[in-house]
Amino acid sequence: MMAKAIYPSLLLVLFIFSLSICYTEQLQSSQASTLLRIQRLLNFPDVLSSWNNYTDFCNTEPSPSVTVVCYEESITQLHIIGNKGPPSLARNFSIDSFFTTLVRLPSLKVLSLVSLGLWGPLPGKIARLSSLEILNISSNFFYGIIPEEISSLVNLQTLILDDNMFTGRVPDGLGSLPVLAVLSLKKNSLSGSLPKSLGNLETLRVLAFSRNRLSGEVPNLSSLTNLQVLDLEDNYLGPLFPRLGSKLITIILRKNKFSSGIPAEVSSYYQLQRLDLSFNRFVGPLPPGLLSLPSITYLNVAGNRFTGKLFLNMSCNTQLGFVDLSWNLLTGSLPNCLISDSKNKVVMYARNCLATVDHTQHPFSYCRNEALAVGILPHQQSKPRRASKVVLALSIVGGIVGGIALVGLAFLFIRRVNAKKITKAPPTRLITENLSTGYTSKLLSNARYISQTMKMGGLGLPAYRTFALEELEEATSNFDTSTFMGEGSHGQMYRGCLNDDSLVAIRCLKMKKSHGTNNYMHHVELISKLRHRHLVSSLGHCFECYLDDSSVSRIFLVFEYVPNGTLRGCISDGRAGQMLTWTQRITTAIGVAKGIQFLHTGIVPGVFSNNLKITDILLDQNLVAKISSYNLPLLAENVAKGVTGVCSSGSKDHSVCRRIKYEDRTDVYDFGVILLEIIVGRPITSPNEVDVVKDQLQVCIAADDVARRSMVDPAINKMCSEVSLKTVIEICVRCLCKEPADRPSIDDVLWNLQFAAQVQDAWWGDSQSGEGSPVSPSHPPHRQITIQ
Repeated sequence: MMAKAIYPSLLLVLFIFSLSICYTEQLQSSQASTLLRIQRLLNFPDVLSSWNNYTDFCNTEPSPSVTVVCYEESITQLHIIGNKGPPSLARNFSIDSFFTTLVRLPSLKVLSLVSLGLWGPLPGKIARLSSLEILNISSNFFYGIIPEEISSLVNLQTLILDDNMFTGRVPDGLGSLPVLAVLSLKKNSLSGSLPKSLGNLETLRVLAFSRNRLSGEVPNLSSLTNLQVLDLEDNYLGPLFPRLGSKLITIILRKNKFSSGIPAEVSSYYQLQRLDLSFNRFVGPLPPGLLSLPSITYLNVAGNRFTGKLFLNMSCNTQLGFVDLSWNLLTGSLPNCLISDSKNKVVMYARNCLATVDHTQHPFSYCRNEALAVGILPHQQSKPRRASKVVLALSIVGGIVGGIALVGLAFLFIRRVNAKKITKAPPTRLITENLSTGYTSKLLSNARYISQTMKMGGLGLPAYRTFALEELEEATSNFDTSTFMGEGSHGQMYRGCLNDDSLVAIRCLKMKKSHGTNNYMHHVELISKLRHRHLVSSLGHCFECYLDDSSVSRIFLVFEYVPNGTLRGCISDGRAGQMLTWTQRITTAIGVAKGIQFLHTGIVPGVFSNNLKITDILLDQNLVAKISSYNLPLLAENVAKGVTGVCSSGSKDHSVCRRIKYEDRTDVYDFGVILLEIIVGRPITSPNEVDVVKDQLQVCIAADDVARRSMVDPAINKMCSEVSLKTVIEICVRCLCKEPADRPSIDDVLWNLQFAAQVQDAWWGDSQSGEGSPVSPSHPPHRQITIQ
């Protein structure tokens, strides 16, 4: 009776499980079908020529033109960058149908559709992609108004609609996006005034509306304390200089209708590097402090009506590389600081009234008369009998103004000296000088299991060093979206090319504004030791600091770049015709185990809870396995929670030791999942599937060799010896035990895998000496996998 009761329940469980598998397959098939339909709607562009029914989209190597990123079998990022030119789409192309297809990818967070010839009005249904964080549809042929529905994308951080044909006003609703950091609508035909709601975007860092038809006053942006770039070039904006925050790095107001003076506070923009006010109608005195701003490198005020007298002894920033004072009403002499070292500077000053030997200057009377015409200078009194009183009054006023000017210059000089103290040495040099403030080299050299490779600085890698931020910006084209590789719990990852043509991977971590560089010294010390044959090793770092208080804003970690794909790619789909043999798979597993062992015991303190996945295991050109993602001992919240630590035999804190022991076995479980996929040769993507396959392997351990081989990837099941296969299956099952205490140590795992490799080598040698030997490991069989 009991058996009869259990039997229907078992059938019900199997039925539910089969439904879940079917649902998963349908989900995967739906995502792939959507991408293939997008390919058809785009008229099969060259950049998508590699897509077909067999493409494993989630594991395809990214390229500068096409990138697909998945998370839990859902597409979260889609980058397609075509060749700029006229539309190459079919005549019956429908932008509405295209976005109807696109919204079938509801998990999209990053969408870049650049230079694809897309044309038509932007449909409001784009708001259905509610998870979008980055939207870039630049260099297409979108026309009509920007739909208000785009304002409902509350997660949007970057919106780039450059180089299209949008018309109408800038939507007022854009000012309600709570986390918007980049808003770029350059090279369109937008008109009307800018909405006042832009002043509410407190998270905004870049505001770019150049080359449109915008007019009227610029709204008050002084509350945008994070704004760094303001680009309003080539519009009809004015007449007043905009009210801005003090942390701007770039201000471009070129070719507008500004006709006011420059506010005094502009001389206190100590982070300002680029200021372009050219070809407007600015009037009044040119603030002399602009030339000596501590960060200024580019200054263009040409084509205005600025007045004022320049002096030979005026000071300039030594980094000032471009100055254009042309076509103004300036008098006096060109400062010596602009003439000296002219090879490294571009200085233009034609069509003023300066006392120079060239013939490009107007006479002094020209600038005086022009200044009178615009009402800048007071008119001279015509009655001779009052001349002496006027001279006396002017002398008194001149004395007062001169005194104030001297005090002002002294104040500016003091502030400039203080600013130079802050910016004189880059933050990275400070780090180099204080790099040993955390864990001393003596402590590290005394670690029990420290590797000889790390001590000798081998591996053929360049020495660990600090990088300048400019160097990393150049390597990534200023962190262009085409170099973006993905984002996870450990920050954003970019691909870069250094000046020596070496490829690197750059991880960007955003820090809370609370700690200076010294707080991160010991973490950087530890990261500099993360060098091992089976780790994607660290090459250096760069700190970006706030200038106001020198606290760290971002940390960039530079790692070696491993371009040959993931371990899953060489097991599940045989990327580039390379399908790993059983011997190669064991060797790869040994490499991963050695990498984990180094993270746990090769450095002090150890790095645990690394959340390892098979897609985090990369293979280099020699098929050497390298762990690409591990728990960086940097984030303050991780350190506070004790994620990393030292557990010695004399430790009195037993809770710390138990926690570290638990974390050690957590990595062992993750390794067991990787080993499981190595054995069966197909992706395993859910915890339920892990449990099912593990139970099947556990049953076949006690069965015969035929049963065990039926569980192995068919591509290699005839290449493995009986003992080797059984040993690997046994250690895999032990790694996947539910209780952490029942799992083996990483040392135990490594010993068993090395034993399996030795047995396999011996068996393979015997097989090769006989007739009918299997395929050579150096020439693995080819297999094509159809991805459903």
